[in-house]
Amino acid sequence: MSVENSNSEMTLKELIEKGKDWYLYLLVNWKIIVLVGIIGASIGLTYSFFKKPIYTATLTFALEDEKAGSGGLGGALGLASQFGFDLGGSGGGVFSESNLTELFKSRSMVEQTLLTPVNLNGKNVSLAEMYITNNKWRDSWEDESKLKNIHFLPNSRRENFTRIHDSILGVIYNNVTKTDGFMVGMKDKKTDIVSIDLSSTNELFAKYFIEALANEVSKFYVTTKSKKARMNMQILKKQTDSVRGALNSAITGVAVANDNTFNLNPSLNVRRTPSARRQVDVQANTAILTELVKQTELAKVTLRRETPLIQIIDKPILPLKYIKFGKLKGFVLGGFLSGFLVVLFFILKRILNRLGF
Repeated sequence: MSVENSNSEMTLKELIEKGKDWYLYLLVNWKIIVLVGIIGASIGLTYSFFKKPIYTATLTFALEDEKAGSGGLGGALGLASQFGFDLGGSGGGVFSESNLTELFKSRSMVEQTLLTPVNLNGKNVSLAEMYITNNKWRDSWEDESKLKNIHFLPNSRRENFTRIHDSILGVIYNNVTKTDGFMVGMKDKKTDIVSIDLSSTNELFAKYFIEALANEVSKFYVTTKSKKARMNMQILKKQTDSVRGALNSAITGVAVANDNTFNLNPSLNVRRTPSARRQVDVQANTAILTELVKQTELAKVTLRRETPLIQIIDKPILPLKYIKFGKLKGFVLGGFLSGFLVVLFFILKRILNRLGF
């Protein structure tokens, strides 16, 4: 027991001696350590002056419940299908919640958003031009003949762009979406509310981009997801107009046939045949028109039920919340990091010298 205690005491003494030795070694170089710490703190303070604040724009929207209201309407749609009318009504898997959030990140949606016009200093410019101006890219393009005359006009047609246009849009797309500052998803899995966040050093760009992106995705839904229901409604309208015209013609024909057989000899019943035929046409067209009107109204209900998919809840409102690199934070962090690095430098230098390097 006494031997073990002696060994432990010696070990502890050795550690204390080594600690004192390193302390004295660093104390000899305290002037350099303090000087480097002051320089690092000054650099951190200077950085805080030039570092732009990061603004975050947030937009929330609710997804339409595809299964809602499927009771009585679902039965009516099923009845309509028995008559050969496909009125839609199926939500479409491509617009499920998970796929919809990925749609916000797709290149086609983002690039179309970048071509959306916004008002900047009294002029209508595209969001792509606004991004280029904010990042001062044109200053570096002055000496590049291929880039100097490149512009992105509002609502430009994508197919008219050159390879250079595509490359620039690709860089902007990656800068905007491939960072931690752009997030799309549900903050709470118990709700159907989706949130879109975008962080940028430009407050207006963050706000305009988020709003335009939500609008583009919503329009894409209207033209794609409801396309089938809209086409069915248009077909039903044409058929209804056609049958209504035939019914009006048949009614007129009955009247003409009755006029021709007015005061006709009862023994000449064959002369009444055209009137009877016209009457059958009136009854048949009336029944067909009644059914078509019902199906047309169901088609209208189906189209209204599927539009819109996105219901905006909260839009970004100026001023946006932001994170600023504070002066005190820059001063303390700069001094601490520089001091830590110079201490680490002296420690490694002494170890290498003892190893003979």
